[in-house]
Amino acid sequence: MTQVNKLLQITLWLLWAVAAVGQPQKPNNLRSVITETLQKSTLKQADWAMSQSPVTITAEQCERSAGGLHDFYSEGDYWWKNPDDPNGPYIQRDGQSNPDNFTAHRKAMVRFSQIIGSLASAYLMTHNEMYVKQAFVHLKAWFVDEKTYMNPSLLYAQAIKGRATGRGIGIIDMIQMMEVAQGIRVMENAKSVNSTDLQRIKNWFSNYLSWITTHQYGIDEREAKNNHGTCWVMQVAVFAKLVENQALIDFCKTRFKTILLPSQLEKGGSFPLELKRTKPYGYSLFNLDAMTTVCHVLSDDKEDLWDYTLTDGRTLRKAIEFMYPFVENKSTWTYPKDVMYWDEWPVAQPFLLFGYQKYRTEPWLKTWTKLEHFPTTEEVIRNLPVRNPLIWVQ
Repeated sequence: MTQVNKLLQITLWLLWAVAAVGQPQKPNNLRSVITETLQKSTLKQADWAMSQSPVTITAEQCERSAGGLHDFYSEGDYWWKNPDDPNGPYIQRDGQSNPDNFTAHRKAMVRFSQIIGSLASAYLMTHNEMYVKQAFVHLKAWFVDEKTYMNPSLLYAQAIKGRATGRGIGIIDMIQMMEVAQGIRVMENAKSVNSTDLQRIKNWFSNYLSWITTHQYGIDEREAKNNHGTCWVMQVAVFAKLVENQALIDFCKTRFKTILLPSQLEKGGSFPLELKRTKPYGYSLFNLDAMTTVCHVLSDDKEDLWDYTLTDGRTLRKAIEFMYPFVENKSTWTYPKDVMYWDEWPVAQPFLLFGYQKYRTEPWLKTWTKLEHFPTTEEVIRNLPVRNPLIWVQ
C-alpha cells in the first residue's frame, strides 16, 4: 500500500469516526443489563437452590381441607373468625390478610417457583448442566413422583370456613407456577434432560389446562372483571406456550384484545377496578405487571399485542405511562394509601422491563435497576410472579 493510499484510508476512517460521534447509540441489550444487575444475587440464590430437597404439597395437610393428600389447599386471605360467632362462618375484611389461615401449600409452591426460576437463570448465565439436573429433581417430585405429586387442579383453593370448600377465585394461586413453566422452556433442550420425564411434566400442564378451561371454577375466574381475570389469561398463556397449545394461545390473544383491555383500562391509563380496592397502589402494580406479562408472552412475529389500539386510542402503553411516575416517585400518589403493605411497594416491577423492551424508554429501565429485585416480604413475593426476568427475555 502506497503512502497516499494509507493517508486516504486514515482520512476516511477519521471522517467516519467524527460522523459517528453524533449518531444515537444502539439500545441496551436487555439480557446483558439483566445479567449485569442480577448475576451475583441470582447465582447466590441458585447456590441455595442446589442444596434444597423437594417440598411439595404432600408435606403438610390441613384438617379443614375437603381434599386429599395430593390436592392443593389454601384459604381466603381476607376472611376471619366472626367475633360474635367464633364457631360460625368466617366474615370478610377486605385487604386484611388473616395470619391464622392455612398457607403452607402456597408457600411450598412459591418456594418451588423460586428454586426453578433461580436454577433456570443460573443455567442461562453459566450453561452448567448441574442446575438443570437439580431443577428436574424438584420438577419430578411435583409432577411425576406418585408419592409427592400435586393433582393438576385447584378444587380446594382459597376455601372459606363455613362458606366454601374451594372457589374459582383461588385459581390465582397458580400464577406461582408460571416461572416453573418458563424455567422448563429455558432448560428443556439441555443434554441432561430425560425426554420421558419432560413429556410427563408437560402432560401435567396439559391436564391442568383442560381443567381450568372446562371446570366451573375456571370459568368463574376467567370471567372475573379485575386482576383475577387478567391472571387467568396470564397463567393459561404461559402454560399453553409450554405445551404448544396454539388454540389456547390464540384464545388468550383474543381475550386480551376484546375483554381485558377494553373492560379494565381507563382512557387515562388507570385500572379503575383496582383503584377501588383497599390496596389500590399494590393492586394497580399487580394488574399492570400481569397485563404486560400477557402482552410479552403472547406477542410474536405474526401479531404484536403491544401495538393493539382500541378505537378510542387506548393502548397498554398508556397504562405504563400512567403508573410509572408513581413508581419513580411514590410520594406523588394521589389516591388512598393501601391498608396493608404500603411501605413494601414498589419493587423491581416486571412491567418496567417488558415495557422497556418494546418501547426503549430508558427511564423505565433505569428505575428498574434501582429497585429491590429480591423482596423478602411474603405478600410482595406472591404478588410478583415474574421474579427471574432473565428466563423471560430470550
